[in-house]
Amino acid sequence: MRPIRIAIAGTGSIARLHATALAQLGDGATIVAATDVDAARLAAFCDSHGIAGRYDTLDGLLADCRPDLVHVCTPPGSHAGLALACLRAGLSVLVEKPPALSLAELHAMAAAQGKAGPFLATVFQHRFGSGARRLRRLICDGVLGRPLVAVCHTLWYRDQAYFDEPWRGRWDTEGGGPTMGHGIHQMDLLLYLLGDWTQVQSISRRQARRTDTEDLSMAHVTFASGAVASVVNSVLSPREESYLRFDFERATVELTHVYGYGEENWAITPAPGFEAEVLSAWEAGEHGVNSGHAAQFAAVLAALREGSAPPVTSADAVRTMQLVAGIYASASANRPVSPADLGPQSPFYQGMDGAGAVAGRLSGAAL
Repeated sequence: MRPIRIAIAGTGSIARLHATALAQLGDGATIVAATDVDAARLAAFCDSHGIAGRYDTLDGLLADCRPDLVHVCTPPGSHAGLALACLRAGLSVLVEKPPALSLAELHAMAAAQGKAGPFLATVFQHRFGSGARRLRRLICDGVLGRPLVAVCHTLWYRDQAYFDEPWRGRWDTEGGGPTMGHGIHQMDLLLYLLGDWTQVQSISRRQARRTDTEDLSMAHVTFASGAVASVVNSVLSPREESYLRFDFERATVELTHVYGYGEENWAITPAPGFEAEVLSAWEAGEHGVNSGHAAQFAAVLAALREGSAPPVTSADAVRTMQLVAGIYASASANRPVSPADLGPQSPFYQGMDGAGAVAGRLSGAAL
């Protein structure tokens, strides 16, 4: 079976991670082309990874090359435009997080898909480690009982120099602060495991960094199952940690890591009386796959070969982006927000800043 032919739009640091992950998949994929507005960066990337097709514009690439999949690895402000150009040309797209700057952009991207392709998928690689898949299976099978309480903390550190990059810390180019650009990974995993959310109440602050966006948010999230979660997104935390905890009727499951996890990052504590059943099911589940781009890319390539929509689908991405928008909207209006509040009538549908989500602009904003 021939390799999946891939083009990469944007050849910065994220693209290098993509190329390395694709190389780990052996003959399953080959990068046939790349594009970047920076000629020197493009040349260095293509030389490093043996890529023949080199283009200074996506239009030039699309006119000359018909890959099976385009990886969009540019800064967030260009995601929607590049993805739409590919989809309208009949090419499937895998876009880095966040997939778009707004729900409006993401819905437009989703609408450009076809039932049999082209497809749109978003990079949320934490879903694909065996620990997350094992936990999801145990939840679906009812082994752990009902989910009751969860914690989802992204406590990272980014100094002021990080935000001095011209496109960072701005609503019009990055789409938001750590809620949008950092904690979104952990929040997506939270939703992958607990399902639909029904209400969020939050605060958002600009505590220490000179940015247009927030540098901290905190939220309480309610799920359709009745479970509740505490969510914190910070870039102010010198001891970095990504921490998810799920308290079920029959066990506590914890994941502690920073930017990616393996089996050693998971812990399970059965409730008294359920030790044998819970531990037996946990040990019998899938093991041995770390989270990371390679794990998701393998699933994406397999889906494309089958002619089916690759993970993470546009519907999955919309649910996660709705929670991001809900956190900003709730912080702005200082009241609980539901997904129904975030339709086209809401300013937070058009942009994550809406009527103003950071400290000093929190009172009286309409949704």
